[in-house]
Amino acid sequence: MAEHTVKAFDEDITRLRGLIAEMGGLAEVAIQEALDALVRGDEELAEKVVARDKRIDALETEVDKLAVRIIALRAPMADDLREVIAALKIGGVVERIGDYSKNIAKRVGMIEGRSRFEPLTLLPAMGELAGEMVHDVLTAYAARDPDLAREVIATDAKVDAFYNSIFRNLVSHMVENPSTISSAAQLLFVARNIERIGDHATNVAEMVHFAATGAYPPEGDR
Repeated sequence: MAEHTVKAFDEDITRLRGLIAEMGGLAEVAIQEALDALVRGDEELAEKVVARDKRIDALETEVDKLAVRIIALRAPMADDLREVIAALKIGGVVERIGDYSKNIAKRVGMIEGRSRFEPLTLLPAMGELAGEMVHDVLTAYAARDPDLAREVIATDAKVDAFYNSIFRNLVSHMVENPSTISSAAQLLFVARNIERIGDHATNVAEMVHFAATGAYPPEGDR
């Protein structure tokens, strides 16, 4: 491969990584702000989360176009091809994480009597854990670190445990307080979205592991 072609390829890969990093940073902020808005009942902040999701969508489009361009023009092989394909998939998954955060933000104005719901004290902790998974998996992607990717996969079990606890609490609350069913159902929806963020971070971790090693994590890690 000619020197100028190698340089152009390296620049494209650097740009691709930068786009993924920017998407991930925006997704992390969206998770945190959506949950802050939920706890405080801050509909103005929630609207900002919803509006900023368009930037994540636009970045995903850039990732798609650049990845296809790299494959078409640079014909990458082996490790390089795995990285481009992983980035293409990761962009789509991070976009979905942004969508889940947007969905949480949209529920902010639908919760009444916040002080009556114990899970509102658990949801931020669950969301923080899911946000840490997103942060760590993007760090693993940038460093091509399969060990950190496996740690992210292992953390998903904690997010699932949070979800199961919140689910039981809310169902019991609805049985005992039928008048709160509508708001409780919205909180169940929020918990489910956070759980899905954890699942998607796990999906990214599997792709990072594949890009770095050429193999997916052992079945026991997933």
